[in-house]
Amino acid sequence: MTLTLGQIFLSELFGTLILILVGAGVCAAVTLPKSKAQASGWIVISWGWGLAVFMGVYAAYATGAHLNPAVTLGLAAAGRDLATDVPASATNIAVYLVGQLVGAFLGAVAAWLAYKKHFDEEAPAEAKLGCFSTAPSIRSYGWNLVTEIIATFVLVGWVIQSGKTPSQLGPLAVALVVVGIGLALGGPTGYAINPARDLGPRLAHAVLPIPGKGGSDWAYAWVPVVGPIIGGVAAGLIVPSMAGLF
Repeated sequence: MTLTLGQIFLSELFGTLILILVGAGVCAAVTLPKSKAQASGWIVISWGWGLAVFMGVYAAYATGAHLNPAVTLGLAAAGRDLATDVPASATNIAVYLVGQLVGAFLGAVAAWLAYKKHFDEEAPAEAKLGCFSTAPSIRSYGWNLVTEIIATFVLVGWVIQSGKTPSQLGPLAVALVVVGIGLALGGPTGYAINPARDLGPRLAHAVLPIPGKGGSDWAYAWVPVVGPIIGGVAAGLIVPSMAGLF
Protein backbone atom coordinates (compact mmCIF):
# COMPACT_ATOMS: atom_id res chain seq x y z
CA MET A 1 0.00 0.00 0.00
CA THR A 2 1.34 3.43 -0.96
CA LEU A 3 1.20 5.79 1.99
CA THR A 4 -0.16 9.31 1.64
CA LEU A 5 1.76 12.26 3.08
CA GLY A 6 -0.89 12.54 5.77
CA GLN A 7 -0.43 8.89 6.76
CA ILE A 8 3.35 9.33 6.88
CA PHE A 9 2.97 12.40 9.09
CA LEU A 10 0.54 10.72 11.50
CA SER A 11 2.55 7.50 11.74
CA GLU A 12 5.78 9.28 12.65
CA LEU A 13 3.92 11.68 14.93
CA PHE A 14 2.24 8.86 16.86
CA GLY A 15 5.36 6.73 17.16
CA THR A 16 7.48 9.65 18.33
CA LEU A 17 4.77 10.74 20.76
CA ILE A 18 4.86 7.29 22.39
CA LEU A 19 8.67 7.34 22.43
CA ILE A 20 8.83 10.69 24.24
CA LEU A 21 5.88 10.05 26.55
CA VAL A 22 7.55 6.93 27.94
CA GLY A 23 11.11 8.28 27.77
CA ALA A 24 10.35 11.63 29.38
CA GLY A 25 8.09 9.78 31.78
CA VAL A 26 10.93 7.62 33.08
CA CYS A 27 13.10 10.72 33.50
CA ALA A 28 10.32 12.36 35.50
CA ALA A 29 9.82 9.20 37.57
CA VAL A 30 13.48 9.07 38.54
CA THR A 31 14.00 12.83 39.01
CA LEU A 32 10.92 14.51 40.43
CA PRO A 33 10.10 14.79 44.15
CA LYS A 34 7.59 12.39 45.72
CA SER A 35 7.71 10.04 42.74
CA LYS A 36 7.73 6.39 43.81
CA ALA A 37 10.72 5.83 41.51
CA GLN A 38 12.71 8.87 42.64
CA ALA A 39 16.50 8.36 42.67
CA SER A 40 16.29 4.89 41.10
CA GLY A 41 19.19 5.79 38.85
CA TRP A 42 20.74 5.71 35.40
CA ILE A 43 20.08 2.01 34.81
CA VAL A 44 16.34 2.63 35.11
CA ILE A 45 16.54 5.61 32.75
CA SER A 46 18.54 3.64 30.16
CA TRP A 47 16.15 0.72 30.19
CA GLY A 48 13.14 3.03 30.24
CA TRP A 49 14.32 4.76 27.08
CA GLY A 50 15.03 1.41 25.45
CA LEU A 51 11.49 0.26 26.15
CA ALA A 52 10.20 3.63 24.93
CA VAL A 53 11.89 2.92 21.59
CA PHE A 54 10.39 -0.60 21.57
CA MET A 55 6.87 0.81 21.97
CA GLY A 56 7.38 3.70 19.56
CA VAL A 57 8.69 1.43 16.81
CA TYR A 58 5.59 -0.73 16.98
CA ALA A 59 3.36 2.35 16.94
CA ALA A 60 4.94 3.69 13.72
CA TYR A 61 5.69 0.41 11.92
CA ALA A 62 3.95 1.57 8.73
CA THR A 63 6.61 4.20 7.98
CA GLY A 64 9.60 2.21 9.16
CA ALA A 65 9.36 3.87 12.58
CA HIS A 66 12.24 6.29 12.21
CA LEU A 67 11.09 8.47 15.15
CA ASN A 68 14.33 10.38 14.66
CA PRO A 69 15.52 12.88 12.02
CA ALA A 70 19.02 11.39 12.23
CA VAL A 71 17.64 8.03 11.08
CA THR A 72 15.63 9.62 8.26
CA LEU A 73 18.58 11.66 7.00
CA GLY A 74 20.98 8.76 7.48
CA LEU A 75 18.86 6.44 5.35
CA ALA A 76 18.57 9.14 2.69
CA ALA A 77 22.36 9.63 2.72
CA ALA A 78 22.78 5.88 2.27
CA GLY A 79 20.55 5.99 -0.82
CA ARG A 80 17.86 3.89 0.85
CA ASP A 81 14.09 4.27 0.69
CA LEU A 82 12.61 5.65 3.89
CA ALA A 83 10.18 2.72 4.07
CA THR A 84 8.59 0.26 1.66
CA ASP A 85 7.39 2.26 -1.35
CA VAL A 86 8.41 5.53 0.35
CA PRO A 87 11.34 7.02 -1.60
CA ALA A 88 13.70 9.49 0.04
CA SER A 89 12.32 12.53 -1.78
CA ALA A 90 12.67 16.01 -0.31
CA THR A 91 8.93 16.15 0.36
CA ASN A 92 8.81 12.78 2.12
CA ILE A 93 11.85 13.64 4.22
CA ALA A 94 10.26 16.95 5.26
CA VAL A 95 7.02 15.22 6.29
CA TYR A 96 8.95 12.66 8.36
CA LEU A 97 10.87 15.41 10.14
CA VAL A 98 7.83 17.55 10.90
CA GLY A 99 5.86 14.54 12.14
CA GLN A 100 8.72 13.58 14.45
CA LEU A 101 9.10 17.07 15.88
CA VAL A 102 5.37 17.54 16.49
CA GLY A 103 5.11 14.07 18.01
CA ALA A 104 8.03 14.79 20.34
CA PHE A 105 6.44 18.04 21.49
CA LEU A 106 3.10 16.35 22.16
CA GLY A 107 4.74 13.41 23.92
CA ALA A 108 6.51 15.80 26.27
CA VAL A 109 3.25 17.58 27.03
CA ALA A 110 1.60 14.23 27.77
CA ALA A 111 4.44 13.30 30.16
CA TRP A 112 4.03 16.66 31.91
CA LEU A 113 0.31 16.02 32.33
CA ALA A 114 1.00 12.59 33.83
CA TYR A 115 3.41 14.14 36.38
CA LYS A 116 1.71 17.51 36.75
CA LYS A 117 1.53 17.50 40.57
CA HIS A 118 5.17 16.43 40.82
CA PHE A 119 6.29 19.24 38.50
CA ASP A 120 4.38 21.59 40.81
CA GLU A 121 6.56 20.52 43.75
CA GLU A 122 9.70 22.45 44.63
CA ALA A 123 12.74 21.03 42.86
CA PRO A 124 15.89 22.38 41.18
CA ALA A 125 15.14 24.00 37.83
CA GLU A 126 17.73 21.82 36.09
CA ALA A 127 16.00 18.69 37.40
CA LYS A 128 12.71 19.77 35.85
CA LEU A 129 14.41 20.65 32.56
CA GLY A 130 16.16 17.27 32.59
CA CYS A 131 12.78 15.56 32.32
CA PHE A 132 12.38 17.20 28.92
CA SER A 133 15.78 17.61 27.32
CA THR A 134 19.42 16.63 27.64
CA ALA A 135 22.32 18.48 29.23
CA PRO A 136 26.02 17.68 29.48
CA SER A 137 27.69 16.46 32.66
CA ILE A 138 30.72 18.61 31.77
CA ARG A 139 29.82 21.52 29.51
CA SER A 140 32.26 21.65 26.62
CA TYR A 141 30.31 22.28 23.45
CA GLY A 142 32.90 20.85 21.07
CA TRP A 143 33.41 17.64 23.02
CA ASN A 144 29.70 17.33 23.77
CA LEU A 145 29.16 17.52 20.00
CA VAL A 146 31.71 14.75 19.45
CA THR A 147 29.91 12.52 21.95
CA GLU A 148 26.56 13.01 20.22
CA ILE A 149 28.10 12.38 16.79
CA ILE A 150 29.69 9.11 17.93
CA ALA A 151 26.60 7.82 19.76
CA THR A 152 24.30 8.64 16.85
CA PHE A 153 26.73 7.09 14.36
CA VAL A 154 26.43 3.84 16.32
CA LEU A 155 22.64 3.97 16.32
CA VAL A 156 22.10 4.90 12.67
CA GLY A 157 24.91 2.64 11.51
CA TRP A 158 23.18 -0.24 13.26
CA VAL A 159 19.83 0.67 11.66
CA ILE A 160 21.41 0.64 8.19
CA GLN A 161 23.34 -2.58 8.79
CA SER A 162 20.50 -4.46 10.50
CA GLY A 163 18.44 -4.52 7.32
CA LYS A 164 21.01 -6.93 5.90
CA THR A 165 21.14 -9.15 8.97
CA PRO A 166 17.53 -10.26 9.50
CA SER A 167 16.48 -11.80 12.80
CA GLN A 168 13.27 -12.47 14.68
CA LEU A 169 14.01 -9.81 17.29
CA GLY A 170 12.14 -7.03 15.47
CA PRO A 171 11.75 -3.80 17.47
CA LEU A 172 13.36 -5.43 20.50
CA ALA A 173 16.70 -5.34 18.69
CA VAL A 174 16.83 -1.56 18.27
CA ALA A 175 15.52 -1.15 21.84
CA LEU A 176 18.50 -3.14 23.13
CA VAL A 177 20.87 -1.08 20.98
CA VAL A 178 19.50 2.11 22.55
CA VAL A 179 19.92 0.63 26.04
CA GLY A 180 23.51 -0.24 25.19
CA ILE A 181 24.21 3.26 23.86
CA GLY A 182 22.70 4.78 26.99
CA LEU A 183 24.81 2.63 29.30
CA ALA A 184 28.04 3.01 27.32
CA LEU A 185 27.87 6.50 25.81
CA GLY A 186 25.08 8.31 27.62
CA GLY A 187 27.02 9.59 30.62
CA PRO A 188 28.64 12.69 29.08
CA THR A 189 25.58 14.28 27.43
CA GLY A 190 22.48 12.24 28.28
CA TYR A 191 22.56 10.74 24.75
CA ALA A 192 19.97 12.70 22.81
CA ILE A 193 20.96 10.81 19.59
CA ASN A 194 17.80 12.31 18.11
CA PRO A 195 17.19 16.00 17.26
CA ALA A 196 13.41 15.67 17.67
CA ARG A 197 13.77 13.93 21.04
CA ASP A 198 15.60 16.98 22.43
CA LEU A 199 14.17 19.93 20.52
CA GLY A 200 10.46 19.02 20.73
CA PRO A 201 10.46 18.53 24.52
CA ARG A 202 12.69 21.59 25.02
CA LEU A 203 10.07 23.66 23.20
CA ALA A 204 7.40 22.12 25.42
CA HIS A 205 9.42 23.04 28.52
CA ALA A 206 9.67 26.61 27.26
CA VAL A 207 5.91 27.07 26.89
CA LEU A 208 4.42 24.93 29.66
CA PRO A 209 3.39 26.60 32.96
CA ILE A 210 5.84 24.76 35.22
CA PRO A 211 6.51 26.44 38.57
CA GLY A 212 10.17 27.25 39.15
CA LYS A 213 11.25 25.79 35.83
CA GLY A 214 13.96 28.32 34.98
CA GLY A 215 15.31 28.71 31.45
CA SER A 216 15.34 26.07 28.72
CA ASP A 217 19.13 26.23 28.14
CA TRP A 218 18.97 27.34 24.52
CA ALA A 219 22.72 27.97 24.56
CA TYR A 220 23.21 24.19 24.55
CA ALA A 221 20.20 23.26 22.43
CA TRP A 222 22.10 23.23 19.12
CA VAL A 223 24.40 20.38 20.24
CA PRO A 224 21.73 17.63 20.46
CA VAL A 225 20.39 18.78 17.07
CA VAL A 226 23.59 19.24 15.07
CA GLY A 227 25.51 16.33 16.60
CA PRO A 228 22.94 13.63 15.79
CA ILE A 229 22.42 14.99 12.28
CA ILE A 230 26.16 14.82 11.59
CA GLY A 231 26.39 11.36 13.12
CA GLY A 232 23.38 10.05 11.22
CA VAL A 233 24.47 11.39 7.84
CA ALA A 234 28.04 10.16 8.42
CA ALA A 235 26.70 6.69 9.16
CA GLY A 236 24.64 6.78 5.97
CA LEU A 237 27.67 7.74 3.92
CA ILE A 238 30.24 5.45 5.56
CA VAL A 239 28.56 2.31 6.92
CA PRO A 240 27.26 0.84 3.63
CA SER A 241 30.72 0.76 2.04
CA MET A 242 32.50 -0.33 5.24
CA ALA A 243 30.01 -3.13 5.84
CA GLY A 244 30.13 -4.28 2.22
CA LEU A 245 26.43 -3.78 1.68
CA PHE A 246 26.78 -2.60 -1.93
